[in-house]
Amino acid sequence: MSLERLVSKYISSADHVLREIEVTETSVGPDVNGVVKIVDFAKAYLEDAKYYREKQKFEVSLTSVAYCEGLLDALRLLGAVKFEWPAKKKKAKSGE
Repeated sequence: MSLERLVSKYISSADHVLREIEVTETSVGPDVNGVVKIVDFAKAYLEDAKYYREKQKFEVSLTSVAYCEGLLDALRLLGAVKFEWPAKKKKAKSGE
């Protein structure tokens, strides 16, 4: 898979998650604003990834989307948000 296709795949996946992400207020207690702020950082990294993809700077784009995914995964591991990556949904549906 080319770097351009890989970047596009990751951007599409992060876009999907950011449209469907849910903040789990009960698990983060009073610091919901902190979680929302981190989600906003993830969105900014995703926008950077899209910008650099358009400029055909695929290495920088991949790094930006990886930062986005890292923030989202960290929030999920802490129980602060709920979401599933699209690739995992497909595997679960197909029984893999």
